[in-house]
Amino acid sequence: MALTYIINGKIVLPDGVVTGKALAFDEVTGKIEGVADTVPAGAACIDAAGKYVAPGLVDLHIHGYLGEDVSDGNAEGLKKIAYGIAKNGVTAFLPTTMTVSKPEIVAALDTARALKAESRTWDGAEILGVHAEGPFINPGKKGAQAEENILPPDADFVLENADIISSITIAPEMDKDHACIKRLAKESNILISMGHTNADFDEAMSAARDGAGHATHLFNAMSALAHRNPGVAGAALASDNVSVEVIADTFHINPGLYGIIAKVKGDKMVLITDCVRAGGMPDGKYELGGQPIFLKGIECRLADGTIAGSVLRLNCAVKNVLDHTALPVHEVFNMASLNPAAAIHMEKRIGSLEAGKDADIIIADENINIVRTIKKGRTIYVA
Repeated sequence: MALTYIINGKIVLPDGVVTGKALAFDEVTGKIEGVADTVPAGAACIDAAGKYVAPGLVDLHIHGYLGEDVSDGNAEGLKKIAYGIAKNGVTAFLPTTMTVSKPEIVAALDTARALKAESRTWDGAEILGVHAEGPFINPGKKGAQAEENILPPDADFVLENADIISSITIAPEMDKDHACIKRLAKESNILISMGHTNADFDEAMSAARDGAGHATHLFNAMSALAHRNPGVAGAALASDNVSVEVIADTFHINPGLYGIIAKVKGDKMVLITDCVRAGGMPDGKYELGGQPIFLKGIECRLADGTIAGSVLRLNCAVKNVLDHTALPVHEVFNMASLNPAAAIHMEKRIGSLEAGKDADIIIADENINIVRTIKKGRTIYVA
């Protein structure tokens, strides 16, 4: 066994940050060996030079990047996204579809399905599955989604594609008696997420009991937390079995909430980007789900001013939470690695630097700029 050792780094483990040790991994098996006290003479080494050695990041909600969009159903475009986000420290992701027409959704699913196996070995982030954001949503909370493409919940369609759909956003109030939610919970391992919803608190709590285990971009495009009707936001915070997505770009929600959400949800707080094709691109006019969007700085909007996704990078989300809270470093990294992996039942393979897991590793400086990305023991990016 020929191991490689990452030395002189601050190793970010699920329960703390370790210094004065080395992280060992096997380039052949692509697995982590563990944290070592000493390094054998002559061993292959990577010098982290005092930087963070952390698990590869996992993005459960990303529509596009570098001018490409998952919903285009274009193989080269999806590959470009995967390669692009690897430079941001993302080693695994759920390419996310919009509420576009059903044929477009099918095409996007087929594209992701066709590339999933190849993505394990290419020099970009691995495709774990797809997050279908809609089309089973409430028109009143559609946000930047196209109303003409909204459909009634259809469990048969989702189950037919359960090999590639890992997560789906549903508005519980549009699902009569939660029939779709109940079937998906019973017949699949798909993460059912409440989102683009105007359900009241009681209905959202009922949906959580019936199998909804996640909330799509908490506070955005959902009934608000109010003292007499806590809404879906309140239910997502109150329900112990619901994990929540947070777009930590300092724009979608006030950064003062980051620490509050962390205190309430603990390891069920998941950082996402909700990035659209304008991500990584200059200010200007782009397209999202067939609608024009306008990027200015960190803000993406429709012509009427409606917020339309983000241009956030996941490593920047980690930095923003660190900047705006007093949370320990390991907990914030968990939000973008272990917590999302656990939400889609992948935590036994990815999400943390533990022996036997995939050697998905990043090296990042104090500002969480990525200087190296390693996927399954192989360096796929160096700054």
